[in-house]
Amino acid sequence: MKKLLFPIFLLLVFMVSACSGDSEKETNKTEKKEPEMITYESENGPVQVPANPERVVVLSSFAGNVMSLGVNLVGVDSWSKMNPNFESQLKDVEEVSDENLEKIIELNPDLIIGLSSIKNVDKLKEIAPTVTYTYGKVDYLTQHIEIGKLLNKEKEARAWVDDFKARAQKTGEDIKAKIGEDATVSVIENFDKQLYVYGDNWGRGTEILYQEMNLKMPDKVKEMALKDGYYALSLEVLPEFAGDYVILSKNSDTDNSFQETETYKNIPAVKNNQVFEVNAKEFYFNDPLTLELQLDFFKKSFLGK
Repeated sequence: MKKLLFPIFLLLVFMVSACSGDSEKETNKTEKKEPEMITYESENGPVQVPANPERVVVLSSFAGNVMSLGVNLVGVDSWSKMNPNFESQLKDVEEVSDENLEKIIELNPDLIIGLSSIKNVDKLKEIAPTVTYTYGKVDYLTQHIEIGKLLNKEKEARAWVDDFKARAQKTGEDIKAKIGEDATVSVIENFDKQLYVYGDNWGRGTEILYQEMNLKMPDKVKEMALKDGYYALSLEVLPEFAGDYVILSKNSDTDNSFQETETYKNIPAVKNNQVFEVNAKEFYFNDPLTLELQLDFFKKSFLGK
């Protein structure tokens, strides 16, 4: 009887092993399954991108857009990495550039995003699907919706845009009621020993102040900065560009001695304590995370809430 049972036992062992092996093969097949793809209509034509990207590299400008939509970043540009407002979220994210291809390959991205001005686009496309945008080709809120489409999160992007516009416009009405319909606002920055004044689409809160809140810019700013988005100026002519209120985008690691000059001190906005200083590194961009920060700052500065 024992002799009869032994072959049967062996047969059962082989059957269990075979089933286990088949199950393992099926598991491996599942693990190696190709990711679902969608077609994104980029400004350069259709691009096949992951339906649910999990390892995104941003080479310029759009890190905040991606983070606000809850998509994982593995690499970002240096400007995003040094932004104090992004510090906690980008703590474990690598800093990369369009010239450091080896590092990008090591990050194994499934999607790469950047401005149309980045280098090595053809080589980047060999690493992962790559989508670029021309700055200013669409307005800043449409840009976020485009990022939403790219990440398969258009619904979420549109919902945020609608809500943000309503809140920003309501805040603008409250500000105008307090400071007057004709009060002017300037956005000025000191960067690398050069003063700049900004138009209505160059970050630093300009989109909120001028596009959503419809606050007025001084005529001189409108004349010189509106077309290109910014204008470099000397200290001597700064008073001509300063509005009744000034948002001073300030870099603490550059020379700010201009603030000690009589020319600066005699500007009416300075005399009236109507200059609101911001950390330039936090205010550069116009993505949702930065826009929320800017809107909160304007509420506190103009309205005290």
